[in-house]
Order: sequence, then structure tokens, then C-alpha cells
Amino acid sequence: MLLLGFVTEAGEQCLERACREMGLAPEYLDCVKPLLRLPESAYPRCCGGGCEPCAEALIRVARRTLELMDESAKAAP
Repeated sequence: MLLLGFVTEAGEQCLERACREMGLAPEYLDCVKPLLRLPESAYPRCCGGGCEPCAEALIRVARRTLELMDESAKAAP
């Protein structure tokens, strides 16, 4: 979950899981965090320059993180 712009412990766990599921190297985890605070319309787009990681990979992880966070919130008592 997001709290004052920071990822909480539960959100951090969701982010780590999403990185593993999507095959994103752990060193790029901090590149995803800013996306979690933005609306999807503000996400960067792939520039076609062969960047590593590509913005599209970061976006996939951000989307999966948000899905996991939503699932976690719904499952909470």
C-alpha cells in the first residue's frame, strides 16, 4: 500500500513478488516505485532505444504490483 508517497512493508512485499514473477532483476526495484504513485496516463513509454530495463518492463511490474496490492487489501480482515 502507498502511504504519503512511500511504499509500505506490505507494498514492498508485493513489489518484490511482482519483480520475481515478471523476471525483473532486483536491482531495478527502485525504478518501479515512482510508477506506483503515478496514474497510468503518466507512465513513460518505450523510446525504442533498447534501454535496459525497458519502460514497458517496469510498467508491467508496476501493474502487477498494484494488482497484488489490491488482492492483498481485499483479503485483509
